Amino acid sequence: MVTIVDYKSYEKEDGGIFHALVVQGGLEAVKSKETGQVYFTAKTAQVSSTFDEASCKSLIGTQLPGKIKRVQVEPYEYTNTITGEITTYSERNVFVTEEEEILENNLEEERMVI
Repeated sequence: MVTIVDYKSYEKEDGGIFHALVVQGGLEAVKSKETGQVYFTAKTAQVSSTFDEASCKSLIGTQLPGKIKRVQVEPYEYTNTITGEITTYSERNVFVTEEEEILENNLEEERMVI
């Protein structure tokens, strides 16, 4: 289950505006590689939408079936707006519906049988 926690507005190349909903997954316990201590976190992802700003605001708090999964993507650069530091990433978090997860699990099971 994920929860819509926020939205972000972006300007398109043609000057129009579109909104992405920010979804957050459930609580996860993670062990720090630095300290070895356990801490709690929750993955977030942005999902494009066709909603206007008022609709996005009204959807905050809505829960949806699915989860947030880390996936491999084509490498891309991100510039920290505060420090100017450029970092290259090859993974990102995406929202996966329950149906997609079931299909993916079935495909993985079939690969293991073959």
